[in-house]
Amino acid sequence: MLVKSLLGEFEFEAENTRKLLQAIPDSALNFKPSDKSWTTGQLASHIAEVYNWYQPTLHQDVFDMSTYKYDKGDISKASNIVAKFEENVKAARKALESATDESMSKNWKMTMGSDEPVFPEMPRAQVVRGFLFNHLYHHRGEMVIYLRSTGNKPPGIYGPTFEESQR
Repeated sequence: MLVKSLLGEFEFEAENTRKLLQAIPDSALNFKPSDKSWTTGQLASHIAEVYNWYQPTLHQDVFDMSTYKYDKGDISKASNIVAKFEENVKAARKALESATDESMSKNWKMTMGSDEPVFPEMPRAQVVRGFLFNHLYHHRGEMVIYLRSTGNKPPGIYGPTFEESQR
């Protein structure tokens, strides 16, 4: 039942993520709100990449980020980022569909080249909610700001946008 519930949220939110990534024009890809920020293209690539973390999160007890190979792909065009998202979301769906409710209660940890966890070890279900789902929602919120800052319109994710409601 737990995996089925997570899968329902996954499907709903993947569609929202898709709409957001599809709203990014190529002209906004190099925008950076500050020197310390990612460009729009880098942020969009990261959003697409989070879906690549499902398999190791759901099917490994330890995820060593020091050995992880980040594959941002070609971020020179927004359509390339959307294509990478589609590839990653398909693999994420498969990883989630093959998870079990029993596996969700097992502890999981992330490391960075040693046995020491990056953050406290916790049940996999908590990791899915925090590390995968909520992490993604946080970055989507940033992307809405990036789109507005470049004069572009974000799509409505949980109903009409402010701009749509003012019509």
